[in-house]
Amino acid sequence: MNIALLGYGRIGKEIEKTALERNHQIVLIIDETNIADLTVSNLKKADAAIDFSTPSSAYNNIMKCFEADIPVVSGTTGWLHQLDSVYETCKRENKAFFYASNFSIGVNILFALNRVLARIMDGFEGYEVGITEVHHVHKLDAPSGTAITLAQDLISHIRRKEKWELAPGSDPRTLKIKAIREDEVMGIHRITYDSEMDGIEISHSAKNRKGFALGALMAVEFIRNRKGVYTMSDLLHIE
Repeated sequence: MNIALLGYGRIGKEIEKTALERNHQIVLIIDETNIADLTVSNLKKADAAIDFSTPSSAYNNIMKCFEADIPVVSGTTGWLHQLDSVYETCKRENKAFFYASNFSIGVNILFALNRVLARIMDGFEGYEVGITEVHHVHKLDAPSGTAITLAQDLISHIRRKEKWELAPGSDPRTLKIKAIREDEVMGIHRITYDSEMDGIEISHSAKNRKGFALGALMAVEFIRNRKGVYTMSDLLHIE
């Protein structure tokens, strides 16, 4: 495949490396130094695009890909207030869009485990649930998109939690997310249930960026000849 890479930070470079290993070609790279090159004519040189840019540029990047009529995979977080608009445009104009807050296969298994455990723990009010996420100091958003996905699934299944907020907080109806920015930590997400008697914990720890890059490329291979909105659940068949 010919791939346009929108965003060329640490993960963008890892995607480029992994793409070449999988016999793909990177025909367009866009970063802050050449934003003017993000044109419909340049995007049309690609079979699909992968966006790992910034919260402020993701929405426009995706819309430009729709204009060029190429599928787009996005892993950028911090812009989710515009996600519904992207979904609506994609469906209305018969485009192809794949979004994940985290492309790691392991994290998506964690998502599934989180939902199963939440359904069980809904019946045990003596346990206080919380999320801790740790990332490198360069990460722009807090909490992470992965933590927000985990929180939204918890709120959907645990009736005593109505919304999430960054810790600290005192409202018992609010799910607390502790966001830590530390050194070059790749990514740790931990869901805990604490009671007076004991604690239960599930977690995921990323060892490198390879897993994120591989997942993004699997997504772009999956979406190439499709139309509509897709997620990692569609790709991995995880409910």
